[in-house]
Amino acid sequence: MAVLVTGGAGYIGSHMVLALVDAGEEVVVLDNLSTGFRWAVHPKAELVVGDVGDETRVRELLVARNVEAIIHFAGSIVVPESVEDPLGYYLNNTVKSRALMASAVAAGVKNFIFSSTAAVYGNPRENPVAETATPDPMSPYGSSKLMTEIMLGDTSRAHDFRYVALRYFNVAGADPDQRSGQSTPRATHLIKVACETALGMRTSMDVFGTDYDTVDGTCVRDYIHVCDLARAHVAALAHLRAGGASEIFNCGYSRGYSVRQVIDAVKRVSGGDFDVRLAPRRAGDPAAIVAASNKIRDALGWKPELDDLDLIVKHALAWERGLDEKKKQAG
Repeated sequence: MAVLVTGGAGYIGSHMVLALVDAGEEVVVLDNLSTGFRWAVHPKAELVVGDVGDETRVRELLVARNVEAIIHFAGSIVVPESVEDPLGYYLNNTVKSRALMASAVAAGVKNFIFSSTAAVYGNPRENPVAETATPDPMSPYGSSKLMTEIMLGDTSRAHDFRYVALRYFNVAGADPDQRSGQSTPRATHLIKVACETALGMRTSMDVFGTDYDTVDGTCVRDYIHVCDLARAHVAALAHLRAGGASEIFNCGYSRGYSVRQVIDAVKRVSGGDFDVRLAPRRAGDPAAIVAASNKIRDALGWKPELDDLDLIVKHALAWERGLDEKKKQAG
């Protein structure tokens, strides 16, 4: 029996593959390599280059590899880009997720874990925000993920199909053993951008908005280490395999840091200074969003092991320092 990881050549997906391989699982990765990398896939996992929206091919793959669970990461994730290209995001995140669900139902795959997002909450009235809060996305990105959650719920009620949707907060860091990390060119993740600037890969970086109603006027986010997030997926998989009910869980640490505080942490850990420029707000950015994470801790027994901003930055910096060499070695 195998686990299919869609988008497993990307940032979070490749860390999921590492966690599964480390646990002795048989892993198949489906990725179109539009933003992922062949070299990011663990050699013990099988890489199939293809699109999750190809229902016939995906159904055949599920049957041929005897897949018993799908962990779905494939999708587009940049909020401002989704505002500029909403139809592209609804195609990639919603329409193709619907196709993947149809393939799963047709092939008899009963367990499905979905990579959702805190963006479904929009600008929450209360922080930390719990799963019971009414979703109110501010961007096509958040809406595209919420639509997929709705489809999952409807599908689970109509078929022998159960799911866990994990609403990620801000994912950062890299594998402590430096086997994988955030490798996408022109990435917009704050910690990656700040690390690149600290290492001289960028001449400067922008802070988007300094007039929010927060501790220092900049946006506040809950940063979760990518390896703790992968462990949350492992716990979700165990939950479904044990016959657990379909659920939605937040994935965060219940602690927020402002953009300025994150930049200060990068400067502190890197031991250097760099140019930071102030820029206008971006469309679709909420002022503050922090996870209420007691539900996943209580229900799945998930316990963060890397809940430390400086440690997250340390791992991210180490990855950036060695990334060019890894790409050269991979050809």
